[in-house]
Formats: sequence, C-alpha cells, structure tokens
Amino acid sequence: MRLMRVLIEALHIAAGIAVALLIGALASWAYPLAQGDVWLVTGIAILCIIVMGIGPMRRAMWLQRNPQGGEGGNDA
Repeated sequence: MRLMRVLIEALHIAAGIAVALLIGALASWAYPLAQGDVWLVTGIAILCIIVMGIGPMRRAMWLQRNPQGGEGGNDA
C-alpha cells in the first residue's frame, strides 16, 4: 500500500507530460508557422511539470520509508 503513493505521484507526472505533449502537438498542427516556438514552450512546460512533481514525490518516498508519519507535529 505504501508503494502506491510513489506510483500515484509518478502517474500524475506522466499524465501531465502526456497532456503537455498532446496540447503541444495540437497547437503545432493548428499553427505551423510557430512550430518551433510551440515546441519550445511545450518543453519548458514539461520541465515545470517535472520540477513541480519533485516535492510530492519526495514526500511520498519519505512516507514510504516512515509509515508512522511523524510530520514534525506534537508527537510527544
């Protein structure tokens, strides 16, 4: 069950990349004169998706290693 958190986060990142590629492909098809710019922006969007997914992925991996939780609250 704990591995599911990491898998779900990885699937969210993969889904975001897939959607960005789909939107980039459609935009490139719709406006071929700006094809280079569209793919540049798509690449930057994919990098942003990956960077924004690092935090949740690290948290999921930490929770996988520490199943008790203990997120720094009043655990005394």
